[in-house]
Amino acid sequence: MTEARLAKLFYVSGVVQGVGFRMFSQRVSARLGVTGYAKNLADGRVEVYAIGSPAELAALRRELERGPRSSSVTGIVEEDTNIEERYARGFSIEHDPW
Repeated sequence: MTEARLAKLFYVSGVVQGVGFRMFSQRVSARLGVTGYAKNLADGRVEVYAIGSPAELAALRRELERGPRSSSVTGIVEEDTNIEERYARGFSIEHDPW
């Protein structure tokens, strides 16, 4: 039986911009089988939208808490959200025009 897919938003705070955090999120997600996106926010956080099983999403959160070597994660806010099918087939780095 296949585990249900869920979607979550992770808002990662700390020194997470300009340190390769989005690319780290993309690599980790590919390894875990998670789809979605990562993008920088104007307030200095990184938003990670992820679709996967509960176990995959828990593993992703642990990796996001660790972050890449040059980052310093001080907190993560996690929210349940709806599955957006346009992000269900891969993991992208998104850009907001702020």
